[in-house]
Amino acid sequence: MTTVWLVDREFDSKGLVRLTYATEDGERMHTKELAEQRLLTGDGITAGREVEENALGESPADEIERFASEASKMAAEHDLDDTV
Repeated sequence: MTTVWLVDREFDSKGLVRLTYATEDGERMHTKELAEQRLLTGDGITAGREVEENALGESPADEIERFASEASKMAAEHDLDDTV
């Protein structure tokens, strides 16, 4: 399992939210989509998560630095299961 931290969330016009989690070095990422309604009725979004290595993809080259910065900040300020 690999630890990843929330680095981005995007809302679309269809009511979906795309959550992007990345490793602290910003090199690898994991995305998850869920219905916007689940944000209101679910347990919330956690600062980080543990994911299988095969669930990780390479981060876009132009996002690595930003992802690394955001992931490091989340790791320093939150526990993995903190709701953000």
